[in-house]
Amino acid sequence: MFATLEALSQNLQKHLGDRVKSLKVALGEVTIEVDATDYLTVMQTLHDEPELCFEELIDLCGVDYWTYGNVRREGRRFAAVSHLLSVRRNWRLRVRCFAPDDDFPSLPSVISVWNSVNWFEREAFDLFGIVFPGHEDLRRILTDYGFIGHPFRKDFPVSGYVEMRYDPEQQRVIYQPVTIEPREITPRIVREATYGNVDNA
Repeated sequence: MFATLEALSQNLQKHLGDRVKSLKVALGEVTIEVDATDYLTVMQTLHDEPELCFEELIDLCGVDYWTYGNVRREGRRFAAVSHLLSVRRNWRLRVRCFAPDDDFPSLPSVISVWNSVNWFEREAFDLFGIVFPGHEDLRRILTDYGFIGHPFRKDFPVSGYVEMRYDPEQQRVIYQPVTIEPREITPRIVREATYGNVDNA
């Protein structure tokens, strides 16, 4: 396995050069990080170069690094992380690219390289608000069309901003501010014997 990872790392350095900002080998997998300006050309090279030959994009997901490991992180916040597979070469690669602007995260779409990324980029847009210019049908895929915000961002409230319900008088679905009271849920295994008793308050 080590020989395969070493060969992959050497091929990446050979064909991508200084476009690779970092290359790490951990847990039996190679991860590279590239700048947004190089992202599309790097992905095209990973697909087209016979010595790399990543025919398949298995997954692309958005990541919010606002806090990471319960610590506030310095630097750029939003990234797209792709998982690539080369069937011919029998190796895998993780590619991470940070969006340069936290206020309007945007990365080029790689749909022209791998058509399989279509729904993955839509999901990253819907849940994290990452925009992918070049995507022909970038719209929400999991939330409602009228949904406000991006629910996988770490600053999105757990209860959301609005709730929807059917109003029988108006005979339609309406949106209104959230009326859910936040409550603490403590697992039974860590509760005191008198947890929740009004008399002991």
